[in-house]
Amino acid sequence: MNKKPLIIALVALLVSGAATGVWFMVLSKKEPSAEFRSVTAITGTIDETVSTTGVVEPRNRLKIQSSIAGRVEEILVSEGDMVNQGEQLALVSSTERAALLDAARLQDPGEQAYWERVYKKTVILSPIDAQIIVRSIEPGQTVTTSDSLFVLSDRLIVKAYVDETDIGRIAIGQKADISLDAYPDIRVGGTVEHIDYESHLESNVNIYYVDIIPETIPDVFRSGMSADIGITVQEKQNAVLLPIEAVQTVDGMTVVLGASADGMSPASYKPVTTGLQDEEHVEIVDGLQAGDIVLLSGGSFALPVSNGGGSSPFIPQRRKR
Repeated sequence: MNKKPLIIALVALLVSGAATGVWFMVLSKKEPSAEFRSVTAITGTIDETVSTTGVVEPRNRLKIQSSIAGRVEEILVSEGDMVNQGEQLALVSSTERAALLDAARLQDPGEQAYWERVYKKTVILSPIDAQIIVRSIEPGQTVTTSDSLFVLSDRLIVKAYVDETDIGRIAIGQKADISLDAYPDIRVGGTVEHIDYESHLESNVNIYYVDIIPETIPDVFRSGMSADIGITVQEKQNAVLLPIEAVQTVDGMTVVLGASADGMSPASYKPVTTGLQDEEHVEIVDGLQAGDIVLLSGGSFALPVSNGGGSSPFIPQRRKR
């Protein structure tokens, strides 16, 4: 039997295996390609907020009606005017006075002047210091005791709609940031004044109404405007902060990729403990100090080889199938 072909096949197999081994050794020693930029841990103020929506509305919406049926003779205010308690809003003639004056006007000017002196107009007064937000009447209009003449507002507030999962973190006195959908560039500070004790079911979700008092009322505020609200539920000053993308999860641990002190040694993962988080930064409670340098991707990011891989704990992860 000729063994030469068998020997040749074995030799070829050994050579192929050796070449494959060398190839994997080269790959394993190759550094992962990445473009990093360094960031320095800083100290600053960070706060945690509950974001929600709401609407501008009067805190005390007061409808003004006439005490008599009759005719509107004169209107003394306009929408948007600020009025004081006891200030005159309108003058109304009763039905009898209006009929009497109309009859006197047909007879003699002196007769009309006499009855105007004797039979006085009814004055509509403001019961509170307020702003006129609705004027529903015009001079000469006939009104009844059930008609609304004006609507007053003592001041405008923002009613926030807070989900029941967040209401436990809301407390009276907390600060809030308010912006209007119609004027997103205008931002107003506010304070939580009241939290409703009863929930309201909206879209199968329990919602609690939270009253927020704006620090100032810009001229553009109107009742019924939609608002975006951020309520500050926790704040910390002089906290050690990093960009959110600098924090990763590797093998179930929260870590950052720390740069070496000499700049020559390889970068390595450092476990950290995180705290508060806003839209841009995360608080580092333990593991880093202000001034420490960490690395994060400046373009394509390749983490050092790890069995568990790496990901940010603040970015939703896709479930593996």
